[in-house]
Amino acid sequence: MLYLFLPVAATVLYSLATEWNSTVLPEGLTLKWFAELYGDPRFLQAFGRSFVLSFLTTVVAVVIIVPAVFSIVVYAPRMEKLVQLFVMLTYAVPGVIMAVGLIRTYSGNGIPMIVITAGAYLVGLLPYLYQGTRNSLLALHARSLMEAAELLGASRWQAFVRIIVPNIMSGIFVSALLSFSILFGEFVLINILVGGRYETLQLYLYNKLSASGHVASAITVTYFVLMAIITSLIVRFTRRSFARKEVS
Repeated sequence: MLYLFLPVAATVLYSLATEWNSTVLPEGLTLKWFAELYGDPRFLQAFGRSFVLSFLTTVVAVVIIVPAVFSIVVYAPRMEKLVQLFVMLTYAVPGVIMAVGLIRTYSGNGIPMIVITAGAYLVGLLPYLYQGTRNSLLALHARSLMEAAELLGASRWQAFVRIIVPNIMSGIFVSALLSFSILFGEFVLINILVGGRYETLQLYLYNKLSASGHVASAITVTYFVLMAIITSLIVRFTRRSFARKEVS
């Protein structure tokens, strides 16, 4: 616990320190660095870009991947092993190699690189959304529910939207939050593919590291707080999902 949280505590203290050069603890505390950070339009723009890019990509990924996973689990279970193999292959490609390949393939085709980056992000989210949705569907016995709904006169689309999705919403939400947090902190692809043309929070932090360590620490603390909120939401919805399973 000390190994994990001591660097975090030191970062928080440094973001609040007036000076911290030759003493064990900061010589004084101030909110000056946070005021300077939140008053910088560049930071607000970078934060907004990171949020919009991560949020929209996650929403598109959920809309595409959840119905696809549902179709495979319920109607084509024999394809699961093959699909899992392809999904897991996304882990095998390092971000730098992927970025170089995307540049060689799509540069000069007229497609904005930010769109290419969003597409790469979407593929990168496959393992998280696939596994989370699949586990929720298997725990729900989605195949039996679909058969019962169709016997009662519902179409496949009606049964999916009105029965399956509401019952696996907690699993979808947890997977989406995890995906969002991963995208929000991504640095390699956005730095190589887009760079300073679309400055996100991670690029802004990278640029600030050489300018002001106090401001960089304030950015890191802000990021920690956001991730803590997302983590608490994931834990809350996961516990709620387990509680529902125990009741059922």
